[in-house]
Amino acid sequence: MKKQSKAIILLKMLGMVKPLLGYMLLAVICGTLAFLAVEFIPVFGAYAILTGLGYDLSISLGMIFICLIFFALARSVLRYIEQRTNHYIAFTLLAVVRDNVFKALRKLCPAKLEGRDKGDLIALITSDVELLEVFYAHTISPICIAVLSESIMCIYIGSFHILLGLVALMAYIGVGIIIPLIISKISGTTGDEIRKMSGNMSGFVFENIRGIDTTLQYDNGKERLDSLNAMTDDLSIKQGRLNILTGYNFAIANSFILVFDIIMVVASLTLFRNGELGFDGMIISIIALMSSYGPVSALSSLGTTLQGTIASGARILDILEEEPETEDISGKENIDFDNARAEHVSFSYTDEKILDDFSIEINKNKIIGILGKSGCGKSTLLKLLMRFWEVDSGAITISNVDVKDINTTNLRNMESYMNQDTQLFKDTIKENIRLAKLDATDEEIVEACKKASIHDFIMTLPDGYNTQVGELGDTLSGGEKQRIGLARAFLHGAPFILLDEPTSNLDSLNEAVILKSLKEESKNKTVVLVSHRQSTMRISDTTVMMAK
Repeated sequence: MKKQSKAIILLKMLGMVKPLLGYMLLAVICGTLAFLAVEFIPVFGAYAILTGLGYDLSISLGMIFICLIFFALARSVLRYIEQRTNHYIAFTLLAVVRDNVFKALRKLCPAKLEGRDKGDLIALITSDVELLEVFYAHTISPICIAVLSESIMCIYIGSFHILLGLVALMAYIGVGIIIPLIISKISGTTGDEIRKMSGNMSGFVFENIRGIDTTLQYDNGKERLDSLNAMTDDLSIKQGRLNILTGYNFAIANSFILVFDIIMVVASLTLFRNGELGFDGMIISIIALMSSYGPVSALSSLGTTLQGTIASGARILDILEEEPETEDISGKENIDFDNARAEHVSFSYTDEKILDDFSIEINKNKIIGILGKSGCGKSTLLKLLMRFWEVDSGAITISNVDVKDINTTNLRNMESYMNQDTQLFKDTIKENIRLAKLDATDEEIVEACKKASIHDFIMTLPDGYNTQVGELGDTLSGGEKQRIGLARAFLHGAPFILLDEPTSNLDSLNEAVILKSLKEESKNKTVVLVSHRQSTMRISDTTVMMAK
């Protein structure tokens, strides 16, 4: 996607707050009042001292102490409301963002997600989304609070003398705006680089956990560990640089505050000596400035912390705004399956031509075998029939209707698709099969498993259909997974069955059992059977050879 500026990313992230604008206003108002209460406690302390020294400040000592107690109590209550509201906003928005991300991923798969680093995707939907909490709970509200509270303080200090109000304004701008911008400029793309490196490392760890058997078999553990250590070292160096910048940020901000405190002392003392400011005004102005840096100090760290948040926000926005390869179709009249056809179809993955002017007729209630070597486009044809991708030219039709004009739900209900690698989830065998038909009864699941010749095996397991399959189905063999995938296809009950290498992980004996069952159970079904094995084609009514 086109790279977006940080300003555009921030504006889009701010736009997500719109449904919760009322809560945000409540947080800003409470936060502003809380900071003003804190800032005026020292000021009213100065009032008390000056009143004790005999200065007439038009406020009694008793009222001053009442105000001090009120400020102390109000600060706690207001701060609690602000924090509670900010976190409500943040976690509500995180839930919405997560929901939108999963919806986007569902629309993008499989075309836009095939070949994408799975570890990187996991990092996106976990740590990237979590980082947005910093923005929504600790960035938007503090910025608004700083602008409002420091504006009020500028007016208050300026009421003693306009020059002092300008000194306060310059101090606030320096600490809350100039320093964060300078540090942000210096840090450059460090935050984005750290996020990318973290995602790469997550992918590396995920890949190596899955491939640990291969690592042990070939004794590559040391090499893999060295690679992980190198990635960790590189990440630590980048993070160290960011930490150093954070330290510089605080050092510069504190130095800036000290300089302007001195400027305020000199300016107010000069005005006092020139008779333009009373002693009480001099003392109160100095104390008011020194006690009022809280809101802008909270902003001074944004120069470094916001980098990572913007990087994460950019990645999430990229997913949310990415256009799917195929848009879901709805609003059309539903059709029933009668036949399928590919007419002069050409298709390429980026620059690699996979299908070139390919045609095939798939008649109802027939088993069509498609035979060919790996890479000739057999699996691609099935994905085009499922409309996971759009053809480059030509047409794919179901019941003489282009798949582009068939409701997506209608199309997928007409088709049962079993791909080469059956995906199993960490659940029971029964629930893994039930995915094909969520309202299926136990009897229907058993019947589907019998058709797939997996029932007898399941019944030998200690917990039968309630046996846990483990992470990614690692407690089952490749052949057992395939037969569970076939059981899903039978359970789905669609009239058009697409099978991609359904016997590739089976020995000849089990292949014969599966093919016999498939032949018997495919009556009144239309089956497209893809394989590179000649033996698999013996049950097909028609066999089509595909060549690269």
